[in-house]
Amino acid sequence: MTAIASKYIWFGCMVLWFLLRLRPEWRSRKIPVRHSARDTREIILLGCSLTGLGIIPVVYVLTGFPRFANYPLFPVQTYLGIAVFAAILWLFYRTHRDLGRNWSVSLDLRERHTLVTTGVYASVRHPMYAGFWLMAVAQALFLPNWIAGPAGLVGFGTLFFGRVGREEAMMIGAFGEEYRSYMRRTSRVVPWIY
Repeated sequence: MTAIASKYIWFGCMVLWFLLRLRPEWRSRKIPVRHSARDTREIILLGCSLTGLGIIPVVYVLTGFPRFANYPLFPVQTYLGIAVFAAILWLFYRTHRDLGRNWSVSLDLRERHTLVTTGVYASVRHPMYAGFWLMAVAQALFLPNWIAGPAGLVGFGTLFFGRVGREEAMMIGAFGEEYRSYMRRTSRVVPWIY
């Protein structure tokens, strides 16, 4: 396995992920938003995540920049990246399926929004965030570059830690004690740990 092959495999995985997200995006757009917390802060956080999980790695894959930060690729990294990405695709599929029309790319509550507590949401409140953490790990495995590889961890980490508290406060505001009870019996991202 070469570094070039690993880069192309990462790119192919990202295309599959993007295609998986298209249908839920279009389906949820049809339902009006009842409450939105899309503000400047949210746009900046989404931009950080996009930069780390999209812009920096794509620039690296297409141009090789920044070459000075390259390191030798061990083939096992790519194979682990493929395994992690298979888990990511399954997790995103299940998350979208379980959320149905409640899904949104941002902090939105839709008309007739319901609290989903079944499927992958039975033990984890934010499985989509778990998927993005795994995506950032896969990126670090696929891309043998000290900047482009971990950029996803930094970019998505910024979004996660800047957003998750606000999202949970919004859900408490919408669902009250029902969401508080759900919080007590589930973990945020990693079952039984966090």
